[in-house]
Order: sequence, then structure tokens, then C-alpha cells
Amino acid sequence: MSGGPTKEARTMSALDGAVVAVAGAAGPAGRATLLRLAEAGATVVASDADAARLAEAVDAARYAHGGATVTGDTVDLLDLDAARAWADRTEKEFGRIDGLVHLVGGWRGSASFAKTDLGDWDVLEDLLIRTVQHTSLAFQEGLQRSDRGRYLLISAAGASKPTAGNAAYAAAKAAAEAWTLALADAFRKAGGEEGPSSAAAILVVKALVHDAMRAERPSAKFAGFTDVKELAEAIAGVWERPAPEVNGNRLWLTEKP
Repeated sequence: MSGGPTKEARTMSALDGAVVAVAGAAGPAGRATLLRLAEAGATVVASDADAARLAEAVDAARYAHGGATVTGDTVDLLDLDAARAWADRTEKEFGRIDGLVHLVGGWRGSASFAKTDLGDWDVLEDLLIRTVQHTSLAFQEGLQRSDRGRYLLISAAGASKPTAGNAAYAAAKAAAEAWTLALADAFRKAGGEEGPSSAAAILVVKALVHDAMRAERPSAKFAGFTDVKELAEAIAGVWERPAPEVNGNRLWLTEKP
């Protein structure tokens, strides 16, 4: 039976010694990401609005990888000052910040375009756009100071091909993508002729699936869905690639629509 990575393998990881913040860390994708980043040797600074679920996720990552530094902080990412304070606190405590993984999500939809509830937009604007604006503004300077800074947004294929019942969701995701690409351009400009040392990129999925979903719906195929463990692997893999290669790009984990 094969075990986890050896200490030697972890030392070779591009994430070894990195400090990575994870926003929206308490859900299934967040849990998988905390585990994978800790396994790769990163110091992981997790946040979520749900303190109890966040504590469970942090404890699980610590338990799985003894010796890993995984911390949790309840942060209101709808408050720009709170997001800035989180970024400043992280860099002050650990001396650097090498990544922000943005996993804050939410979904609202309707039976048809005509039945779209604009109240859904109000909710999704906060969850999917405001939180991205705040984490990117809060962490940009710290990531730019790093020689391996990465800002990663998890997005959905529907942003590129909206459906009638998902107008609010697709539009919010598209706006979050555009905002992230603007951050990428800032990194590009800061890098000058040598190219960016930090990068902002978008990982695109159709939808996510995890073990509990499969257990609830054993006959479902979840075609085209990305397992949260695969997403976590792809997130960690971004640090293995040079910043100019990933900066400003959509990294597709599903078929392009």
C-alpha cells in the first residue's frame, strides 16, 4: 500500500514554505484544498464566514498532516477593511504571502429567463463579485512582493456560455473573471520587461462533486463535474508553472463550452 508523499518529495514542492490564504475554506472544495496545500508543505491561512465549519476544516488538515501549520480566521469578506486586515495580519505573522485561493461561492437560478428573480443578483453580487474585489484589493501588494505570488479564482463554464435560467449566476461569474483578469494585467505591468513574478488565473469547472454528493445520489453520473480533490490538485499545480505562463489565463478543468 502506498503512503503519502515523503519528506523529500515535499521539499521539492514549489509550495514548500509558501504562505497561502484560502477564502471560503469551510466547504468541501475548501477542505480538499487545505489538505492538498498542507501536504505540499505550505503554511495555510484559512478563512470562512462559518466559524464552526472552518474550525472543523482546519482541524482535519492539521490532523492529516502532522506538523503542518494550518490556521483559521473568521473574516467578513464583504467588508474591505476586514479583508485588508486579514491580509496585513497574515503577512505580518508569517513574513510573506504567496497565494490567495478564492473559493467563496453560491448559486441561484430560475426556471426560465423571464422568471429570473433580481433578488438573486443582489445575493450573487455580494458572494461572487464583492468578495473577489475585496480579496484581490487586499492581497495584491503582498502577492506582488512575493517571487511566487498567485491569485486563483474558481469559476464556472457557464460564465462563458450562459443559459436562460442562470442569467444572474453567469453574469456574476463573468464579472468576477473580468475583475481577476484586470488584476492579472496589474501583475503584468508590475513585472515590466522581465515579465510578471506573480500571477492571477482562473480555474474553470462545470461544477464540483464530492464524496457526500455521490453517497446521496449513487445513481447520478455527474458528467463533466470536477471532483474537489482534482480541483485541489490543479490549484497546487499552478505553483509548479511559471507566472507568465498562467497569468491572465483561464485554466480549464472541463470541456470548453
